[in-house]
Amino acid sequence: MFTGLSAFPLTPLNDDRFDEQAYTGLVTRLVEAGVDSVGALGSTGSYAYLDREERGRVARAAVRSAGEVPVIVGIGALRTSLVRALAEDAQEAGAAAVMLAPVSYQQLTDEEVFGLYEEVTTDLSVPLVVYDNPGTTHFTFSNGLYARIAELPNVAAIKIPPVPLDPSAARERVGAIREAVPDHVSIGVSGDSAAATGLNSGCQAWYSVVGGTVPDTVLPLARAALKGDSAAAVAESERLKPLWEMFAAHGSLRVTAAIAEHLGLVAPHCLPRPVLGLSNTDRERVARLAEELHLA
Repeated sequence: MFTGLSAFPLTPLNDDRFDEQAYTGLVTRLVEAGVDSVGALGSTGSYAYLDREERGRVARAAVRSAGEVPVIVGIGALRTSLVRALAEDAQEAGAAAVMLAPVSYQQLTDEEVFGLYEEVTTDLSVPLVVYDNPGTTHFTFSNGLYARIAELPNVAAIKIPPVPLDPSAARERVGAIREAVPDHVSIGVSGDSAAATGLNSGCQAWYSVVGGTVPDTVLPLARAALKGDSAAAVAESERLKPLWEMFAAHGSLRVTAAIAEHLGLVAPHCLPRPVLGLSNTDRERVARLAEELHLA
């Protein structure tokens, strides 16, 4: 579950309501493509914009649609009591694992973040993925904090931010984390543009944004890296460089939503307001990229 390609689908909305039919279609595409796990309610799944009832519906739909493919459900929220409630909902829905980022409005301290994971893992009966996403949480984990949290019960994986694109720096970064945490804790990389470098540097999983919409496009990269063909993985990433550049310019969520809308997988304007999609000009660019890069 914590190796290979973990694909994170959008949570599409239609008229500001969860579009379960479209979501089911997205998850079914992932299963048919052969992804290793499905990441429901990650940042690409807009978890922070959904209430508890909506998130429960999404979790149940993901598990039901994924069949034998394990589903990792995001449970991040501002209050520890709500995180624990969301963890209970995810487990009742049949999640194979949960994923937790230290979401906050007030800047959190290391002790507060450790306390969050300590409390939440007390009640868990499934594995937990530590979700380190400083771009949204504005909290940066130290290797020492990784190590402390990794000793808690049920902590099974860490989803780290993008590694440096320089291979030697990336290997040093992943190696330092590997030394800090127990061997049973998987290290996975996020940030699609850094996936090849991360996997080639020792990461065991790729938590992918665009893989949740067009899995067949990115599976060759993941498979190449994980079988040791680092050159092929880098070549695949270089082929997708125009897409990574769009991500850097506009955000991976907006670009991925535009791809899904262009392909007819979701309704137009599927993102939660006030988040807006791309401009018409940028949507046209996405449509051209879909053709040029064979995104389907």
